[in-house]
Amino acid sequence: MLPLSRTIFKAYDIRGIIAKTLDASVAHKIGQAFGQAALAKGEQRVVIGRDGRLSGPELTAALAQGLQAAGVDVIDLGVVATPMVYFGTNVLDTRSGIMVTGSHNPPDYNGFKMVLAGEAIHGEAIQALYHSIVAHDGSASAKPGSYATHDIRAAYLERILGDVKLARPIKIAVDCGNGVAGAFAGDLFRGMGCEVIELFCEVDGNFPNHHPDPAHPENLQDLIRCLAETDAEIGIAFDGDGDRLGVVTKDGQIIYPDRQMMLFAADVLTRHPGAQILYDVKCTRHLAPWISKHGGVPLMYKTGHSLVKAKLRETGAPLGGEMSGHIFFKDRWYGFDDGMYSAARLLEILTREADPSVLLNSLPQSDSTPELHLELKEGENVALMDMLRRDAVFPGNEQIITIDGLRVEYADGFGLARSSNTTPVIVMRFEAETPAALARIQGQFKSVILAAKPDAVLPF
Repeated sequence: MLPLSRTIFKAYDIRGIIAKTLDASVAHKIGQAFGQAALAKGEQRVVIGRDGRLSGPELTAALAQGLQAAGVDVIDLGVVATPMVYFGTNVLDTRSGIMVTGSHNPPDYNGFKMVLAGEAIHGEAIQALYHSIVAHDGSASAKPGSYATHDIRAAYLERILGDVKLARPIKIAVDCGNGVAGAFAGDLFRGMGCEVIELFCEVDGNFPNHHPDPAHPENLQDLIRCLAETDAEIGIAFDGDGDRLGVVTKDGQIIYPDRQMMLFAADVLTRHPGAQILYDVKCTRHLAPWISKHGGVPLMYKTGHSLVKAKLRETGAPLGGEMSGHIFFKDRWYGFDDGMYSAARLLEILTREADPSVLLNSLPQSDSTPELHLELKEGENVALMDMLRRDAVFPGNEQIITIDGLRVEYADGFGLARSSNTTPVIVMRFEAETPAALARIQGQFKSVILAAKPDAVLPF
């Protein structure tokens, strides 16, 4: 039995390393604490599921026992993608769920993504689970909860197939990186009328081919190669638990999620004119004018899938998206992030075109960097970000946005520095109209960061 480590209680989920900070005993405690929180909200049932990680069966069994010990009934969906647990909280007789997943992290990681009474919990609600475990006296409910299994696969696939219709057949390549989406994606897209080339769709928690994270270009090289060597028109990739989407064109261009959002926004706004469209601070500066041009109201917000979901609910926006690849459709769907549903919606749009890659490559873009990380010691990132917000001075009349870190808007680009909520890093991203402008903006950020922390080892 491992001692309970506070470090696993992150901003948006619970996440740890197997046999170091996470084991069955910890999973049992989390289950019992979540069960008590569910009962306090009037929830009697909790739906659970797990991805394809090797530690999943043991953690899920212990989690279920913890939930039952609290007096909560458990509905176990088995091996599913994270959005299928979210789907379960919308269509089964419960609004609470826990997905056992390590998402895109290395094989020895695992964790828990949680929905409590219809809300993706984050921040203080996750810390409350920690405090509940610490305060618990070890007792269990006099009447333990029941346990049942449920196969949600057919209902989930049928719901998407009933909603999304292709304009024509299309041949696609799908790379699941041996993540859990591989158990479902091929059948989904074939059901829609696609011809599918499957890459690494065998679920394997060792991830023997490449890391299941489409946010990083090195993980998309097999897909790019497949598109070059076959007659597939478009490439789709998923992360380890199927809640994020990656897209590659026929000519090997990566269409990052902020540009995917342009297509989704234009489509959604035909049905919701004047609606707000939500996106996070890491997204391209081309997105806001695009949304306005298509009759919507752009709303920039903090990064974090739980935070975006909460803001979506608060604003009633029909669409939200993050640079990381989480896309949230409230239009025709339920408002949770779902890589497979987002891919289906993308294919619906692309099959209206004779050449989907021409449409994708025509979306506005500038010179930009991927996410850059300034690695720091635990806690240093928050302190440094506070200092930058207070003291940093940028020459000129730039607009400074502080909703999540420091985003500085220039006439010809933007720079962003924000504190990660999950690891001790400052996350940075830069975009500009020319390479020279990009270098200038990066230089200004370098100056203000080094003024605050002279020994900082910057990644640019």
